[in-house]
Amino acid sequence: MQKDGMSKLQEDASPMDPRTLKIEAAAAALTYVEDGMRLGIGTGSTAEEFVRLLAKKVEEGISVIGVPTSERTAALCRELSVPLLTLEETPQLDLTIDGADEIDAQLNLIKGGGGALLREKIVAAASSRMIVIADASKFVDVLGAFPLPIEINRFGLAATKLAIERVAAGLGLSGALTLRVTGGDAFVTEPFVTDGGHLILDASFGRIPDTRALSNALHAIPGVVEHGLFLNLAHTAILAGADGIQTLQRAPSV
Repeated sequence: MQKDGMSKLQEDASPMDPRTLKIEAAAAALTYVEDGMRLGIGTGSTAEEFVRLLAKKVEEGISVIGVPTSERTAALCRELSVPLLTLEETPQLDLTIDGADEIDAQLNLIKGGGGALLREKIVAAASSRMIVIADASKFVDVLGAFPLPIEINRFGLAATKLAIERVAAGLGLSGALTLRVTGGDAFVTEPFVTDGGHLILDASFGRIPDTRALSNALHAIPGVVEHGLFLNLAHTAILAGADGIQTLQRAPSV
């Protein structure tokens, strides 16, 4: 994508009702859903708007099977009568539709703000195609302004954190690694626990020039379960802005 196109997308992120943009992106993604599809269904506020629209199509008669990427998404699907199976029951999917916290011009993503990054990545990798939906403000030149979620094992938290800091320093990255917490008040908090029973460190690197190098280095740390860099997984991005919908396609690999 050309630089002027990137600037245009960023301009499209002008003030507008955030939920309206999410609904517009979700509605555009729904046009890719065909009768009989096995769908990976993402997690987060934008994905939830997609679930609500999908439920209306199911009520009208479309036949689909959904595989949710989190217990939160599963609960909403059950509430709205969207048929579900597990990934064990249907391990090959036609399409996954999910949101993102950041998207670059190559359709690489940062995901995991909602804490479901491990299941989201497994489901996306099991799909023939992934469509990411977001408002235009999520489009960036370089990933990293949004803190990168890193899902880690509970055992060895301090050692794993030190290993991540060393890896980051070796790649010229710096910034706080913050254990994600939830609930409580200013004095009493509990660590956020993923559906898989793990913890999350949010890494405030600012900019990540070499996402592949960081991905490989993080995967080499024993205590790291997964990270929120989704590289070469999304095929299409649907971005909603003040001037409407823009659809980006990932260039084919050479």
